[in-house]
Amino acid sequence: MRSYHPDLTPPWKKSAPVPEVPAEPDLVVEEVTTGFCGAVTGCEAGTVTLEDRFGKHRVFPLAPRGFLLEGRTVTLVRPASGPARPSRTASGSVAVAGARARVARAGRIYVEGRHDAELVERVWGDDLRVEGVVVEYLEGVDDLPAVVRDFGPGPDARLGVLVDHLVPGSKESRIAASVTDAHTLVVGHPYIDVWEAVKPSSVGIPAWPTVPRGQDWKTGVCRALGWPDNTGAAWQHILSKVTSYKDLEPALLGRVEELIDFVTAP
Repeated sequence: MRSYHPDLTPPWKKSAPVPEVPAEPDLVVEEVTTGFCGAVTGCEAGTVTLEDRFGKHRVFPLAPRGFLLEGRTVTLVRPASGPARPSRTASGSVAVAGARARVARAGRIYVEGRHDAELVERVWGDDLRVEGVVVEYLEGVDDLPAVVRDFGPGPDARLGVLVDHLVPGSKESRIAASVTDAHTLVVGHPYIDVWEAVKPSSVGIPAWPTVPRGQDWKTGVCRALGWPDNTGAAWQHILSKVTSYKDLEPALLGRVEELIDFVTAP
């Protein structure tokens, strides 16, 4: 008769089993030893390739207990063949299945114009609804100090502002510097207009053209690219090419993420 040898290992020294999760494309995970967080772009030969929100790729082995998924340790495995299931929003955040829109916060994010607001909604709309953040546009920032005073920011009603062409020496930089409220964060991107924050490759052009001073920038872009002088139609064409954060320049991505973090901070 075979003898029985009980397992006398204390429970606290036993490794709890962890789930095996197929490394499907677009699954967002964090590698436990490096903290690198990204979406799965490929899985083969015992490795998985992750891409972070800034387009950087890294390859990791499919090690047991090697990744975190929504904060929980998992073992990634090679997926079975079949259609992939998207698991993140257009901004690269983990998609929350069945999430309902949160009641709007008192805090707000202000952007300069309608195109800025539409682009933010295109990429971060799902995240903003989950967080209860409303985005409004100002039609320019010349009166920003008065706008901030009228809003009356506070600890439970933070205000974030995204400014176009926020570069040293610009009119926009002087206006931004005049806002000193502790519960307001003003950040910006270096582009003359938010159109430029869309990667040229996503639009199908080699680069955004240089428009001489004194010309309306959007009209000048349309003419340089051989598009009709209809900036509204041009913008709808540009916006239609944006499907995720990958279509935007990092200089805009980082600023919008910073504003969302600021207005949702406890």
